[in-house]
Amino acid sequence: MSNCKILYVCQEITPYLPESDMSVLCRTLSQNMQERGNEIRTFMPRYGLINERRNQLHEVIRLSGMNLIIDNNDHQLIIKVASIPAARVQIYFIDNEDYFHRKAIVRDENGVLFPDNDERAIFFARGVLETVKKLRWTPDVVHCHGWFSSIVPVYLRNLFADDPIFKKVKIVVSLYDDAFEGELDKKFKAKIQGEGVPKKYLDYLDDPTYENLMKFVINYADGVIFETPEPAASIVDFLHEKKKPFLEFQDKTTAEYLDHYQAFYNKILANE
Repeated sequence: MSNCKILYVCQEITPYLPESDMSVLCRTLSQNMQERGNEIRTFMPRYGLINERRNQLHEVIRLSGMNLIIDNNDHQLIIKVASIPAARVQIYFIDNEDYFHRKAIVRDENGVLFPDNDERAIFFARGVLETVKKLRWTPDVVHCHGWFSSIVPVYLRNLFADDPIFKKVKIVVSLYDDAFEGELDKKFKAKIQGEGVPKKYLDYLDDPTYENLMKFVINYADGVIFETPEPAASIVDFLHEKKKPFLEFQDKTTAEYLDHYQAFYNKILANE
């Protein structure tokens, strides 16, 4: 089982955002796994600080125009696309004027988390999955990067669980050193529940901290990859408690680390 269809859902990708461990890995995985014969689709938010002209983003009319209701408010979903010429990789962007036109990612100019980050993450997740449905493309693996993508596994196992496109999909979550201080909006739990998420794991969101959010999401994952050499001990303990398969941190300077990602996908897919 070497080749498969992989959906990458990324908080950041270079060259559209500055280089970071996450943005570089998302680009590298998309390019390398495609070159290995896997079929790839890659999504990220169209943050307002991304230069559309320089990066040659253009709207995909046939995929755009849907309205998504978040906390009883309508928000229009716009889909844009661009290609990384050197990598021959196409990137889909989730865009919306209310959530993504500000010139920042998840924090304002003072380093404070945006108060609507929970709704932005909800919109991003819904936007990705609705677009994949419109593409009529059935992924084997959905690999989520960054806490901003963490609602995707929740929806895959609830809202979209019976959809033929996602019915057999396996979910991999990468955990980075990207913890935020404080909490997301206190109404986050109610907003998710209003989206059709049952009460089963919602108690984790009574206090929507980074750690609780990750535990909430891990419940829905089929496998976890550590992208930091020093993950939080409480999350490691939680993984062992839930008996989730995981891949230890891989040294990105080695030639074979990508082989371990491919092998992990294959392991997850073989684990029916």
